[in-house]
Order: sequence, then structure tokens, then C-alpha cells
Amino acid sequence: MDFDFSDDQSALRDAVQKWVEKGYDFERRRAIVRAGGFDRKAYGELAELGLTGLYVSENDGGMNMGPVEGMVVMEELGRGIVLEPLAQALIASGLLEGYAPADLKTAWLPRVASGEALVVLAHQERKARYRLDVCTTRATKSMSGWTLSGAKHMVPVADQADAFIVPATADGKLALFLVERGASGSSATGYLTQDGGRAGDLTLQDSPAQLITSDGLAALEHGVDIGIAAICAEAVGVLDRTLAITVEYMNTRKQFGVAIATFQALRHRVADMKMQLELARSMSYYASLKLNAPATERRAALARAKVQLGTAMRFVGQQAVQLHGGIGVTDEYIVSHYFKKLTQLEMTFGDTLHHLGEVSSRMQDTAGVFA
Repeated sequence: MDFDFSDDQSALRDAVQKWVEKGYDFERRRAIVRAGGFDRKAYGELAELGLTGLYVSENDGGMNMGPVEGMVVMEELGRGIVLEPLAQALIASGLLEGYAPADLKTAWLPRVASGEALVVLAHQERKARYRLDVCTTRATKSMSGWTLSGAKHMVPVADQADAFIVPATADGKLALFLVERGASGSSATGYLTQDGGRAGDLTLQDSPAQLITSDGLAALEHGVDIGIAAICAEAVGVLDRTLAITVEYMNTRKQFGVAIATFQALRHRVADMKMQLELARSMSYYASLKLNAPATERRAALARAKVQLGTAMRFVGQQAVQLHGGIGVTDEYIVSHYFKKLTQLEMTFGDTLHHLGEVSSRMQDTAGVFA
């Protein structure tokens, strides 16, 4: 199989890489964390590069690109541990493009593509434990339209978003709705997450909403899979940079008068980190290439990818901290921030244990080495 990137994909990677290196250095990131974990100006710069419109059609002002381009972009953003939630723009545009009625597409897709509107997925509930089919938020239909009542938690940039894509139960079946910021009966709080980003809680009480699709579970699964593919690619970038920082440190840190990179035992640990990075990279490719596959095949593939990425994130992050010693957990040193990012990504859209269960539940009768 040919894994070479096209000229356009390579050019896209270069453009994002240059922005990260020149426009989003560690000091700017630290300033954004101190200011609350999200910077609308930085998000606007991503939009100026066309990244918020990657999955939006050209008719709606987007770039009409696909999962591989999304993977390339997210890898480079991962290397810079960029806080602004571009993955949410990919999820929102994918769901609106694929499932929303024409009037909603016309109203929101051009704004998502331009970066004017930040639309995020608000699906997590306290009792769900990563399960997408568990939803206590209720949708009620009246003569004037739909209203939603319920609460969603750990919503990305909840108090900064312009609209929310919200799953809710309508007549015993999961449906997907769009709720605008400031809708009556809605309130959003914000807080810092452990990686320095921003999230919050969304409360709805008879809040007006627009129906995206009544086939909510299928759409939600697709949206989450878009998110998983995006964070898998982002994790590869974080892993790659974490390994590079660790190797650089080992080449400069000396013990007994020599660089610790010369110690055989430590070199073996770095080799194991490199192996986990490459396993993660191959599974990220696998996830992106399966993103447009039939639902059953896609769901199984994304769960497998998340298991491997979760394993790699935990291993590489822990080894990086141990090889650095005490400095590896200090706020002043950059590798601690990469470690925190890996820790959070491992739990996003379902942790490793959850997805191991997903892989197990999707095994067929013929699964196994003797099939």
C-alpha cells in the first residue's frame, strides 16, 4: 500500500508546521492557559489557514478535503500541543454536512468554515461512562418546535462556543439537535482542563433547538469516530515531539561525565518508545483510512486504533517523565505539558479500557488466530 502523501497534502502539512513553529510557541501557549485555555484569535488564525473548513464543501466556503488531510493537520497541531479545538470543527462540519437538512447547512456550514462560528459536540453525561446510547437529556416537540432539557458535561470550550450539537432522547429514540449559544433556558460554565485547555458544563431547561437528524445514534457514532481519528492523529504528533524532546535531553544530560544517552539500558527504553510511536502512527493511518467505511467496519476500526493509541500514549508519556527525572514533572519544563496532553487524550472519546471492551464486543465468531 502506498503511504506517500500527495503534493497538496505535503503543502498543507508544511503550512500548519510553519504556523505552529512561528505563531504558537511555548510562551504563547502558556499565556493562553493563564488567560483561560482558549484564544479566539488563535482559532481565527487556524481559520485563515482554511483548517476549520477542511471537511466543508467548496459551495459552503470550505476546502472539501478528507480524512487524510485532517490527519496531516492534526499531527502538526499535536506537535505544538495547540489548545484550540480544531477537532470540534471537523466533527461539527462532518455531522452538519452529512446529516443536517439544507436550511441548517446553509445557515451554519459557511460560518464554521470561516471560523466565525465555533460549533462543538456536547454529548457526555455523568452516568453514560463513554456509552453513546445512554442519554437522559430529553427532547420535546410542540407547535413552535423542539425544546431540550438536560445537562452535558466536559463540553469543549462550553462557555465560548457559538452553538452545540446535542444528542437527546425523543419519543424513546436518540436524535441530534443544534442549540445556539444564549438560547433561552441554557447556561454554560467554563473551567480549565488538566492539559491547560478549556471545557465546561452545559445545562438546558426547555431550551429551543433545531433538529439535525432523528437517526441520532448513527450520526453521533459517526461524529465521535471523526473525533477519535482526529485525536489519534493529534496524539501521533504529541508522541513524536515527546520522544524528540526526551532524546535531546538525554544527549545533553550528563552522569559520571558522559551523556546519559550512552547508557545501554536507557537506549533500550528509547527504542521501546520509538516502537510504540510507530505502532501508534500506523494505527492512526488505519483509523483515518477507515473513517468513510461502512458503519460496522468503521466503528470496529476506530476502537482498535484508540486501544493502540491509548497504550502508546501511556507508555511514551510515562517513559519520557522517568527518563527526565524530577524536571519532567515541573510546570516550567515543556515535557510535562506533553505528558499532561497525552494523559488527557487517552481519556478523550473513551479511554483504553472502554475501547478494549468495544473491540471485544465486536469480535465475530471466527475471530482469533485459529479462525
